[in-house]
Amino acid sequence: MNPLGLWFMDDTASKVAELLLQIKAIKLQPDQPFTWASGWKSPIYCDNRITLSYPRVRTFIRQELVKLIESKFGRPDIIAGVATAAIAPGALVAEAMGLPFVYIRPNPKEHGRQNTIEGEVQPNQSAVVIEDLISTGGSSLKAVEELRKNNVLVKGLVSIFTYGFENAAENFKKAACPWYSLSNYDVLIKQAIATGYVRKEELPLLEAWRKKPEIWKANG
Repeated sequence: MNPLGLWFMDDTASKVAELLLQIKAIKLQPDQPFTWASGWKSPIYCDNRITLSYPRVRTFIRQELVKLIESKFGRPDIIAGVATAAIAPGALVAEAMGLPFVYIRPNPKEHGRQNTIEGEVQPNQSAVVIEDLISTGGSSLKAVEELRKNNVLVKGLVSIFTYGFENAAENFKKAACPWYSLSNYDVLIKQAIATGYVRKEELPLLEAWRKKPEIWKANG
């Protein structure tokens, strides 16, 4: 695995970035930054659930996720999605591969059987985890740990997009969880400049955010 977890197939990475920008699943606004729940200011906002409303886009992403899984991990016993945003793409991938699907809640259900894993898993089954977006990797790795607690062999994780933060790569390495993504922030901003979505003059500002997002300011 490379440091950023990116599956280095430039055509796929660029195409995914192009599609996410086209349907506004990702928005770039370096001059009018978004505020995340953490309080961080950010020139980017990503909501990959929007892809579900575009059949051509969701089909392309599903097919590329399947190719990525088969290339890097072979055929697992089950596909697992991280709730909530990765439930739908995970189910689509599982359907395409003819595999069982489960999803992992961030916390146990508060009533009924109080499940954290929804669906059936058996000890010693192998799984690949699907995630829509990776920032620090914390919630994704929590799902991986929950599967491991149930004696599931996690082959690795694949995501649609990642911001490419260094601490995410470190967190996946510490967890001994291989991780690959269809596209990432570096590819995205290059695609955005190439298509005129943002100005070339805004590139230093966009690159500065990725390096130190916790202290980034729109005025540099």
